[in-house]
Amino acid sequence: MKNKNILVVGLGVSGIACVKGLSRLGANIYVYDESKEKSAEKLKELEDIRAEYFFGNDEIERINMGQLDMAIKSPGIKYEVPIIKKLFEKNIKVISDIEAAYKVTDAPIVSITGTNGKTTTTTLIGEIVKESGKKYKLTGNIGYGMFYDAVSSDEDEILVAEVSSFQLAGTHDYKPHISVITNITPDHMDYHHTMESYVDAKFRNVINQDKNDYAVLNFEDEYIRKFSDKIKAKKIFFSSERVLDEGIFVKEGKMIFRYNGEDKFITDVKDIFIPGRHNLENAMAAAGAALALGIKTENIARVLKDFKGVEHRLEFCGEFNGVKFYNDSKGTNPDASIKAVQGIEKPIILIAGGYDKKSLYDDFIKAFDEKVKALVLLGQTAGDIENCARKYGFTNIYHVENMDAAVKKCFELSVSGDNVVLSPACASWGMYPNYEVRGRDFKERVNYYGGNSKKDGK
Repeated sequence: MKNKNILVVGLGVSGIACVKGLSRLGANIYVYDESKEKSAEKLKELEDIRAEYFFGNDEIERINMGQLDMAIKSPGIKYEVPIIKKLFEKNIKVISDIEAAYKVTDAPIVSITGTNGKTTTTTLIGEIVKESGKKYKLTGNIGYGMFYDAVSSDEDEILVAEVSSFQLAGTHDYKPHISVITNITPDHMDYHHTMESYVDAKFRNVINQDKNDYAVLNFEDEYIRKFSDKIKAKKIFFSSERVLDEGIFVKEGKMIFRYNGEDKFITDVKDIFIPGRHNLENAMAAAGAALALGIKTENIARVLKDFKGVEHRLEFCGEFNGVKFYNDSKGTNPDASIKAVQGIEKPIILIAGGYDKKSLYDDFIKAFDEKVKALVLLGQTAGDIENCARKYGFTNIYHVENMDAAVKKCFELSVSGDNVVLSPACASWGMYPNYEVRGRDFKERVNYYGGNSKKDGK
C-alpha cells in the first residue's frame, strides 16, 4: 500500500489502527469521520501522523475521490450513509479492516465468527496457543485493531481474530488459514436488513478457503450444516448433541476427537471450568482450531480446566445477602440471552432492554420457562419486550430509566437465593458506547448498592 491514496472512513478503534498501520506502510492517508468534536480525543493519538482529515457530510465534496485507490470502512458504519454512497458512485473499492489486514500479512490467521460465543472462543484459542508456546496476537473485535496487528506481525506469529458480520460484509478475498463459525441465529437486522444478507456475511469467513485450510463448524447449526458442502477447506465438525462419524463430540462424559477412524481423548467434560452447554460448544470450537494448528491435546485440556471465562459473559460479580449478581452485558441479542437464562439456576431477576436491532423476542420470553421471576426493562426496546412477555402471560415487569434504577430495583425485589442477571438481549447503543461500558456500569452499581446493603444490615 506504499504511496497509495487510501481513505479511512470512521475513527473508531479499527479506524485508528488503520491510520497507524497505513502510516507505517507509507500510504497517503485521508480520513473521514462524521464528527470532529467526538473525534477530538482520538485525534490526539494520531497527531504525529501525516493525514488529511474531513468531518461531517458538508465536507464530503471536498474529498478528491478521483485520486483514491481504495477506502477502508469502520465496521459499524452502514453502507447507506452518504460518504459510502458517494464512494460507490465513484466506483471506489470499499473494504473492511480485516480485508485490508489480510492483504498486508503473511502471518496465519485464525478467524472466529458466529452470532454468539465469538469472544469466549477467541479468548480460549488465544490461551491455548499461549500455553503451547507459539507466538500469537489476539486481535479483531477483541483486540486493538486487526490491520495494525497485521502490519506489525511476524510471519510465524498467529493472528487469532474475532471477526463480526459487519467486518466480513466488507471482504472479497479474505482467506484465513483456519476459520471457526460457532453458530448463526438472527441478529443485526437493522444493519443487514435480511437474514440472507446476514448469513452471507458470516459465510465469507470460509468461502475463499481451499484444501490447505481448515473450517471448524458447529454441526448442530442448520445454516452451517446446509452450507458445509460448499466449503473447500478441511472440515472439523463439533457437536454437543451427538456422536459424529468424524469430528469433536462428547461420549460418556469425555470430549473426543475422531479422525480417520481413530478416537483421541481431549478432556473430561466435568473438568471444563466455564458452565453451560453453550460454553461446552465454545470449548469444542476452540479445541478444533487448536488441533488444526497442531497443538497437543494436553495443552488444550489444561486451558479448558483453568479458563475462568471472559468479562461481561455470565461474569459472576458478587453476592450480597444471599443474592448472586451476574454481568452478561455481552448478551446483545435474544439468542445470547437465552443461553444466559439457561445457564443460571432459578429464580432469576432479569435486566433486559437496549438499542433496537429489529430483533424478535418470542423465543427469549419462552426460554424463561418459570426460571425468571421478575423482568426489569430499560432502553429503547423496553416496550417491545414487555408486549411480547405479556403475550405469553408473563406480567411481573418493571420499567426503569437507567442502570442505576435497574440495579436498585433488583435489590428491592430480591431475596436470599435469587440470581440477578444483566442480559439485555439488545445492543448498548443509545445508552452506552458499547456493551463493555454497560457491563462495568452494572458492576459499579451492584458494588455500590451491595456495599450499602451490608452496612445497613439489610
